[in-house]
Amino acid sequence: MAFRRFGRSLLYSLPLGITFLDCVGYVARVDGTSMQPALNPVADERDYVFLLRWGIHNNPVERGDIISLISPKDPAQKIIKRVVGMQGDVVSTLGYKHEIVRVPDGHCWVEGDHTGHSLDSNTFGPVAMGLMSARAVAIVWPPERWSLLKNELPRRRRPIQVAKASYYN
Repeated sequence: MAFRRFGRSLLYSLPLGITFLDCVGYVARVDGTSMQPALNPVADERDYVFLLRWGIHNNPVERGDIISLISPKDPAQKIIKRVVGMQGDVVSTLGYKHEIVRVPDGHCWVEGDHTGHSLDSNTFGPVAMGLMSARAVAIVWPPERWSLLKNELPRRRRPIQVAKASYYN
């Protein structure tokens, strides 16, 4: 009888859990130093963040948001970066093949916070908005770092020219 109840509970909870993870969000470990100091400020410790999938393609992504996306270099890898420029913005690059880039329609410019220690748009160029999978909204582990992630963009990384109107804004 107990096995039957457990089986029934599993039958109902498994699809609900999968739907939650697929549509609402999930917790992921952040590896590497590319987002220091916002994430992983201590080199040998890892932050776990809540990634919100809900509405990522319907709600506007803004400059300063930290997003998870499929790597343009390796589709099997997910990366986490900060949005620096939106489509139509003109950005000053850091070592890209062109010093100044206008972000094409349907794309954004993403960078790691730890300048020079990140594989980001300065390596692979503008990123298609369709590669975004989630927005990082909070650090959930370790407990002493519990906090909401702020939408902030350092003054030195703001676009040279901000687009007047944008499809995603």
